[in-house]
Amino acid sequence: MSTVTSALVGAVAAVPDRLWLALFVLAFGLVAAYVVGVINRRLLTRAGVPEVIEGTAFERTAREFDTSTVHILAQLSSYFIAAVTVIVALTVADVNYLEQFWSGVAAFLPRVFVAVIVLIVGVVVGDKAELLVTERLRGVKLPELGVFPPLVKYSVVYVAALVALGQIGVQTLALVVLLAAFALAVVVFAALATKDLVASAAAGVFLLLRQPYGVGDEVRVAGERGIVQEVDLFVTRIEADGEEHVLPNHLVFRDGIVLLRE
Repeated sequence: MSTVTSALVGAVAAVPDRLWLALFVLAFGLVAAYVVGVINRRLLTRAGVPEVIEGTAFERTAREFDTSTVHILAQLSSYFIAAVTVIVALTVADVNYLEQFWSGVAAFLPRVFVAVIVLIVGVVVGDKAELLVTERLRGVKLPELGVFPPLVKYSVVYVAALVALGQIGVQTLALVVLLAAFALAVVVFAALATKDLVASAAAGVFLLLRQPYGVGDEVRVAGERGIVQEVDLFVTRIEADGEEHVLPNHLVFRDGIVLLRE
């Protein structure tokens, strides 16, 4: 028995001190990673992040995998600390043949972590922006406005993707060119998608200033006959036989209006 004990003591004593230190660093870092993940999850929860991102596409997708956006962000912080811990432990252990590799990883890892966080935040913010814009435009019954919520979402995601690419070393000039191309595409797309909306707004200004008809008048306009219920900047609403017709003002301005009198 004493022989076995002596052998174990000798084996332990033969282990270099740097390896013991590396094991201590590894154990401490893994515990710290777990604690930081728990703290971040609680901080994000207390800050009201789950309520803010509730209903976003990213959150719904996360729920399908029995997780949440807050949990993913907290886990990413834990994984980042764990990865740094492994690198530090290997450095302390003096693993020379991996020195060049790990030095490159150590320099690149923080940028990858920031890029992933920026991308996730961009997707979540884009989803939330889409929901907010959709909610704001819900009362406006114009099909042209349906392009704005996804346009806002993908604009936010695109900018976040550019920032993330910048973090991992993509050249700034390329980012500027991509951003300029995207901005031009957004302007062209918005102009094409909203040309009828702009025309309706211009016609609405004319109708509101001249007031050729008003609420309660019986009219025939754009092939529809009924009682005018509302005239705003974009549309004219008329009601006939229990049905409400929403007519863009540019159609009213183009086709003209017949004011019916008894």
